[in-house]
Amino acid sequence: MAMPEGTAAAIAAVDLYWLPLGAGGHFVRLNGRVYEAVAARRHGRPACDLYHSALQIELPEGTYVIEQTPVTDLSGKQRGVVAEGAVGARWAGRFRIFRYEIQLWLGGHIPDVAEAVDSPRRLTIDEDRARRVLDLIPHVPTPVWGRDELGTGEMWNSNSVIAWVIACSGIDAESIRPPAGGRAPGWQAGLAVARRREEGREVPPTRRKFKTAPRG
Repeated sequence: MAMPEGTAAAIAAVDLYWLPLGAGGHFVRLNGRVYEAVAARRHGRPACDLYHSALQIELPEGTYVIEQTPVTDLSGKQRGVVAEGAVGARWAGRFRIFRYEIQLWLGGHIPDVAEAVDSPRRLTIDEDRARRVLDLIPHVPTPVWGRDELGTGEMWNSNSVIAWVIACSGIDAESIRPPAGGRAPGWQAGLAVARRREEGREVPPTRRKFKTAPRG
């Protein structure tokens, strides 16, 4: 459920945002529609709107944004980048254009947040739970984006990261659904890997130090 208009700001809160895939960029949006049209036809179902998720954490010291995005430049420290992974193929991660980053950005912002649908969804106002979310971010698995390296039956992407963090923090992620008529590819992959962690089956390390220029 979206947070009611006029609700007073909580001292602590975890808010989920659903952003239309490719918001603010026609190329990604077009590719997403083509991908979904093919997937829908293959599975004999109507095509859905595709969504990308992000989190915003409110705490007494400030607002944090948690999101997986492409690596746009070498100033990741300014965006609170805590991890990176490869896109498409592990060897490709040597090149910045084929890497993604995971941000834990104090004072940050979610690009194109004005296009978010049915958002924000308040998941909790418990401060301990919110801080648990922050503590988990540096430990998010970083398999290759768009591949199923972890054998979940679904590709790993930004939705996988958000689903994993929510589930591992103890917040109920199983009941979360994207906006009506939409899909969040990768969400179930994150939940599957989180369940393995809960069962004591740790995910093999997927991080890799890419040979790149030092961050500015």
